[in-house]
Amino acid sequence: MSTTASAKNGTWRNWGGNVAARPARQVEPASVEELAAAVRKAAEDGLKVKAVGTGHSFTSIAATDGVLIRPQLLTGIRDIDRDAMTVTVEAGTPLKRLNAVLAREGLSLTNMGDIMEQTVSGATSTGTHGTGRESASIAAQIKALELVTADGSVLSCSEKGTEEERAVFAAARIGLGALGIVTAITFAVEPLFLLTAREEPMPFERVLAEFDQLWAENEHFEFYWFPHTGNTNTKRNNRSAGPEQPVGQLAGWFEDEFLSNGVFQVAQWVGRAAPAAIPAIAQVSSKALSARMYTDIPYKVFTSPRRVRFVEMEYAVPRAALADTLRELKAMVDRSGLRVSFPVEVRTAPADDITLSTASGRDSAYIAVHMFRGTPYQAYFTAAERIFTAHEGRPHWGKVHTRDAEYFAGAYPRFGEFTALRDRLDPERLFQNDYLRRVLGA
Repeated sequence: MSTTASAKNGTWRNWGGNVAARPARQVEPASVEELAAAVRKAAEDGLKVKAVGTGHSFTSIAATDGVLIRPQLLTGIRDIDRDAMTVTVEAGTPLKRLNAVLAREGLSLTNMGDIMEQTVSGATSTGTHGTGRESASIAAQIKALELVTADGSVLSCSEKGTEEERAVFAAARIGLGALGIVTAITFAVEPLFLLTAREEPMPFERVLAEFDQLWAENEHFEFYWFPHTGNTNTKRNNRSAGPEQPVGQLAGWFEDEFLSNGVFQVAQWVGRAAPAAIPAIAQVSSKALSARMYTDIPYKVFTSPRRVRFVEMEYAVPRAALADTLRELKAMVDRSGLRVSFPVEVRTAPADDITLSTASGRDSAYIAVHMFRGTPYQAYFTAAERIFTAHEGRPHWGKVHTRDAEYFAGAYPRFGEFTALRDRLDPERLFQNDYLRRVLGA
């Protein structure tokens, strides 16, 4: 099975396998002009339009019974501007291809998430992020955007444009597919650098007690807590003068493929068949990965393969609320009788100025809960969501949540700014689907 979403018998499914749709037609435009024509034709035929990348969202944000735009042919680098230090790429370009091309050119994005299968437009439109003290989400690195709007026209926007273009730019960097279909993105880049990763186990209570210090001392800090244990695995990534010391091929295969994907996959199968075994498996899993250090170019440190399929919920809470939120989550799991076989991932981001970014206007900590694909996840996610929302949590737009427009109007100070812009750009709701109706209102 490929890492992308699949389309069989006209049915589209996402990567997590929890969302399916049957579009009236699927279109693969080979140019911006063809995409614009497809949008105009859909409007004439009275059909809604959605674009979909690799289907790595766990929400139905890309699902439609209208026209599904697949951007596989809208890929490649349009321009590398070494004076401005920017790269402009077509919207359907996978992040892994962008990362590889930039590295060959001696360039890199400043920060990235932990997987790179997604298209640049899918990743940015849903707010995909990594972890960083000063460096924020992938969308926060955008310098300019091009999109096809509901009337089939092509709109370019940047932070340097007219007042209207700046308003579009503020919102469209994380636009949820609600404002138009992104066709190209210009990212800020910098000269290629090295990162030293330090991974080591640490007790849960120690991580929380020292969290502020760990955050302050490292450019990129994250950790995984294993439910049913008091154990975490921590990862610190910091810039390095070198030399390069990548993970050896055998060690890399053993840790990243055999343990993190192979053995972990088997553990998930066992856990699904015999949930009572999960706490014992968690104790073993949490001690399986030993401490290690390595130095490599950014995308080889930030990202890792994710072959074990899962369903995920992730919320951003104010960074100052992280320890309380996580302790409540642990207490809930401990007393609930739930059996959770997947680690909980914790990352951070600085405040940014993007209208509907989960870090909009506030320093944020992200808590992500996962369940193995095919395992009932509703009870766990519902209980976790109750804790996250009590701490003014904002859910990731591409991950499972039950929040609606009323909630978001309170959670995002600039929510009305986004919906007003949508009213101007898509008054007929050509880009609407059930998900957008729920999260943005009719």
